[in-house]
Amino acid sequence: MGEEKVRILVAKPGLDGHDRGAKIIARALKEAGFEVIYTGLHQTPEQIVNAAIQEDVDAIGLSILSGAHNTLMPAIIKLLKERGIDDIVVFGGGIIPDDDIPFLKSQGVAAIFTPGTPISETIEWVKKNVKPRHKRK
Repeated sequence: MGEEKVRILVAKPGLDGHDRGAKIIARALKEAGFEVIYTGLHQTPEQIVNAAIQEDVDAIGLSILSGAHNTLMPAIIKLLKERGIDDIVVFGGGIIPDDDIPFLKSQGVAAIFTPGTPISETIEWVKKNVKPRHKRK
């Protein structure tokens, strides 16, 4: 029996219609051995949290280019907490100003990957920081 794969939900919250980066990251994570579920465009925070619960994921990777990161990312973390889920790692990337990263981390976002971050860096971060949820307890 092989090692259990980490399950990651990759999501595009809000009205952002650009998903090339999300698809590239989803594919790279899959090729690195992770199990990846991609939700597609225009997902609400509620849809993302529902999908994360239904798919029993270990992490949620959010891709935001619309500028709504300071609203959408904390909303997703708040919904997870309201549902009693505090062990899904939330990370994100996209067009996020450096000045906004401390706020996002204070809200519970584990990591932010900005444009130009090598995909290999994101993959290595996930390998080091995301484990199957039932094995964390």
